[in-house]
Amino acid sequence: MDIARTRAGIAGIIDHTLLAPESTDAQVASLCLEAIDLEVAAVCINATRLPLSVQLPPGLQVAAVVGFPSGAHPTSVKVVEAEAVVAGGATEVDVVVDLAAAVSGDWAAVARELTAIRAAIGPAVTIKAILETALLTPAAIAEGCRAVEDAGGDFVKTSSGFHPAGGASVEAVEVMAATVGGRLGIKAAGGIRTAETALRMVDAGATRLGCSASAAVLAGLPA
Repeated sequence: MDIARTRAGIAGIIDHTLLAPESTDAQVASLCLEAIDLEVAAVCINATRLPLSVQLPPGLQVAAVVGFPSGAHPTSVKVVEAEAVVAGGATEVDVVVDLAAAVSGDWAAVARELTAIRAAIGPAVTIKAILETALLTPAAIAEGCRAVEDAGGDFVKTSSGFHPAGGASVEAVEVMAATVGGRLGIKAAGGIRTAETALRMVDAGATRLGCSASAAVLAGLPA
């Protein structure tokens, strides 16, 4: 994917994000208005803030998180949550995988869970699987990417942004790109607060960026 290293090019791959658990409807409405102004790809919010009170223009996607931020939810709960956010207007779901299964190398369990979510919400909804790559070795990141692909996921995503192990890294994105680049999208999220960091992630292979500091990132880019 050829992404222009300009304000418009990077804006077009940003998920403008507000996931603090205390974020209010008014704060989410403000996020949405800012997203419209910045012309980003999507807004990314918590499940409880749906449906939105703001009318979004065509093309601006609504992403909601599922199993967030720990991933330590029964599959049946994640399925119901995914169904609920889609019913509330989400066109994309960012799912935290079972991190215990991930660190144990049980990628078959991760794939089964994502397959169940896909079956529940159908093929039209974009699924981004959050792997928490800071917890994983490069080999495990590659295995995780293959499991997501096998399960019908659309994106692999580095991080929730809430785990103490850390957020996105260039090295993790490079492994993801080498494993599934060109077939799945790659979302770098967690700690992307400057234009310089955003461009490093894009150069490593990211095709989507999760940012809460989107305006600051875009302000550092040429028109």
